[in-house]
Amino acid sequence: MPDDALAALTLTELAAAIATKKVSSLEATRNCVERLERYGPALNSVAALDAEAALDSARAADAALAAGRARGPLHGVPLAHKDMYFRIGRPSACGSRILADFVPEVTATALARLSRTGALDIARLNMVEFALGTTGHNEITGPVRNPWNPAHITGGSSSGSGASVAARLVYGALGSDTGGSIRLPAAACGLVGIKPTYGRVSRHGAMPLSFSLDTLGPLTRTVADAAMMLHAIAGHDPADPTSSSAPVPDYLAGLEDGVRGLRIAIPANYFYDPVDEEVADLMDDSLEVYAGLGAKIVPVEIPASLARANAMTLLIIAVEGAAFHGRWLETRRGDYGRQTLGRLLPGLVHPARRYLEALSLRRQVVEELEAAVFARADVLHTPVWPFPIPTIEESDVASNPGFTEFITATGHCTRPVNYAGLPAVSVPAGFTGNGLPAGFQLIGRPFDEARLLRVARAYERETEWTARAPKLG
Repeated sequence: MPDDALAALTLTELAAAIATKKVSSLEATRNCVERLERYGPALNSVAALDAEAALDSARAADAALAAGRARGPLHGVPLAHKDMYFRIGRPSACGSRILADFVPEVTATALARLSRTGALDIARLNMVEFALGTTGHNEITGPVRNPWNPAHITGGSSSGSGASVAARLVYGALGSDTGGSIRLPAAACGLVGIKPTYGRVSRHGAMPLSFSLDTLGPLTRTVADAAMMLHAIAGHDPADPTSSSAPVPDYLAGLEDGVRGLRIAIPANYFYDPVDEEVADLMDDSLEVYAGLGAKIVPVEIPASLARANAMTLLIIAVEGAAFHGRWLETRRGDYGRQTLGRLLPGLVHPARRYLEALSLRRQVVEELEAAVFARADVLHTPVWPFPIPTIEESDVASNPGFTEFITATGHCTRPVNYAGLPAVSVPAGFTGNGLPAGFQLIGRPFDEARLLRVARAYERETEWTARAPKLG
């Protein structure tokens, strides 16, 4: 198969091609390695790549398949992940100077579960320093560049994951989402990204930022790809006491069932308060598609308590992040980038009363959302980014005046979802006038990821956005 055609296959298409021996894992992995080496430096998306180890793992996958020992549905598929997923004996720098030489003694449960399905882990991908940033800027490793236009940001903090999957360097990647860090890069890079329900995926062996908010999930090219990856990593893990014991459904089952009769809520307030008109128009276009497919569009009023969720999320991240980083903030403060340090330091001085208030308000927010939104609708539809994707230069606020306001604005639509612990999927929804992608998110009840993926797939099937790929230089 020609290299470009091979790169254009989706994760699910490649998995099927390998299983039927139409394509070898070695062929696919060699193509990924060549693309990572060719395009990765220009995008600054790759933290580390061991080409020979990647090719050896592909040869082993092909040999196992030939011997009738296929490991699972992702057998031989090359993936790469955000550089915060630990693997025994392999460095994980987490986008930082502080952990540049860190070699973990554990393997992340999510990586282990992907390996059990046969997936290959061929590279570590760049990220925002310690996953603390929404734009993709990193003063330590440099910003990751958007493959649709390298002058623009990818979104963060799963910046390398977004750029690498969008550029067809790998077939899927894990990211993390504490305030939008899967959905923001997915929307900015034209991908599907799913933030699962809090507790749906084990966080064991992944770098922590905020234990009350952290979630792990995939960034992929299509909804089916996301469903396949999520199914592989979801489920209870004794090594993570916060992981849920709720049964894991087959996320691919029912994916094509459509949305006729489903109720899609649109918010009359909060989510659209700061939204650019150009983005709002794309949101309207996507809702017209859903209406044409037989979904019922239901206007809803967002509870006033949600207006505090963005600020409360930032406070929780600061306090819990500062607790995790406390020793380094005392001994290695000069090794942090300015933006990371600027967001961690306030966590050292926030009163305990405010932190506890932020945690205790969550129950009220969830209950009021249930009554105002999910008692009347099946999913909530909102923007992801409130404005077109900016350039690296114009969004490089670091710790300068306006830094806090800009960071707050970027996560206006995403952080409340983390605060409430709800699942959400980001779906490509076209392009703004600057040529960069835009996306909407679908938010659901706890553990309702299967419905969100079904609703996302209905839109994907009617549009061409997930089939489009950036042209690389």
